[in-house]
Amino acid sequence: MSNFKLKKIPNLAGVGLKAQHYKTILQETPKLGWFEVHPENYMGAGGPPHKYLTAIRELYPLSLHGVGMSLGGPSKRLDPEHLRRFKALKDRYEPWLISEHLAWSTHEGKFFNDLLPLPYTEETLNHLANHIDEMQSYMGKQVLIENPSAYLAYESSPYAETEFLDQLVKRTGCGLLLDVNNIFVSANNQGYDAYDYLDAYPVEHVEEIHLGGHSVELIEDDELGIGKLLIDDHSSAVIDDVWGIYNRLIAKIGPKPSLIEWDGDIPEWPTLYNEAKIADGFMKKHVSIKVKS
Repeated sequence: MSNFKLKKIPNLAGVGLKAQHYKTILQETPKLGWFEVHPENYMGAGGPPHKYLTAIRELYPLSLHGVGMSLGGPSKRLDPEHLRRFKALKDRYEPWLISEHLAWSTHEGKFFNDLLPLPYTEETLNHLANHIDEMQSYMGKQVLIENPSAYLAYESSPYAETEFLDQLVKRTGCGLLLDVNNIFVSANNQGYDAYDYLDAYPVEHVEEIHLGGHSVELIEDDELGIGKLLIDDHSSAVIDDVWGIYNRLIAKIGPKPSLIEWDGDIPEWPTLYNEAKIADGFMKKHVSIKVKS
C-alpha cells in the first residue's frame, strides 16, 4: 500500500491527465478538483510516468478509468494478469473512483482497439454481472460502469440500455459513470431523443460524469442519401447540445465529479482547464440539489 492520504473526489470538474501537461500542472497547481488516468498507460514498473503521477497524486485526488478489462468479453473469467496490474495501480495510488466500460474488446487472447457493443439480453446481463462481481471482489472496491457510445444496435436486445444498466446495479452493487457525450452521440446515430434517454436513466446511481467532444462524418447511401455519423473521439471541445444535457442532468441530481475527456488533438493546458471551469460554472447553479431517496 502507498503512503498517500486517501482523498475523496469533490463534486467539481476534473480532467484526464496527459503527459504534455505534467510540468504545467506541477508548476501552476491549478484549482482543479481531480485528475483521471487510464491505468493501461501506467502499468509499467517505473520511469517518468510514475514520477509525475506520484507528484500529482500528492496534490490531487485521482480516479482510474479502465479501457482494457473487456467486461463483456466472452471468456468465463477476466484476464488475471490485467486484473493484477490494475489492482497494483489501485493499491499504489489509492484512487477514490474506479470505472470501466459496458463493452467488450477481447476474444481468444486477441485485443481489439475498440470498445465494442453488446446485445442487451438476459445471457449478457448474467455474464456481465459475473465479471463485474469478479472485478469488484478482486479490487475490494466498487466499480462504476460507463454507458457506451453506439453506432449500431443488435436486433435481439429485449432490455433497453437504461434498464440493462439498472439491472447491473441491482445485481452487483456497482455504480454508474454517465457519459453525457455518449448519450448525444448514440441518440443521433440511432435516431432517438437524448432527453428521453436521460429521463429513463437510473440517475440515482451516478457517481461520476464524463464530458467530451466528438466528430461528425458524412456518409453517403444510395437509398437514404447523405447522412451523418457521430464519432466519440474526444478530440474537441464539448458542444452546446452536450452542455445542455449535462445541465438537465445536474439539475436532477446535483453536482457530481465531472470529467473533461480530451484524448486526441490535445490542446494546450489553458484550453483544457477552461473546459473544466465551464463545467464548474454549471454545477454552481445546482449546488442545493439532492437526489430524493
